[in-house]
Amino acid sequence: MENRKFVLNQLLKDKKLWFASFLIIWAAGLQGHMMWLQRQDSFKEKFGNLNDEGTNQQELADNK
Repeated sequence: MENRKFVLNQLLKDKKLWFASFLIIWAAGLQGHMMWLQRQDSFKEKFGNLNDEGTNQQELADNK
């Protein structure tokens, strides 16, 4: 039991472990953000931009 505490204590003090953990969390966050951006672009391609539609509808109303 004492040996486990010693190993765990050494592991928590290891700076390489903390750096690797931070790097993995950062990469996962970046990947999630990029997936969210891709989803936004896909939505804009499918439904168009609301600002563009508003100006087109306004132009159609002006031409009548």
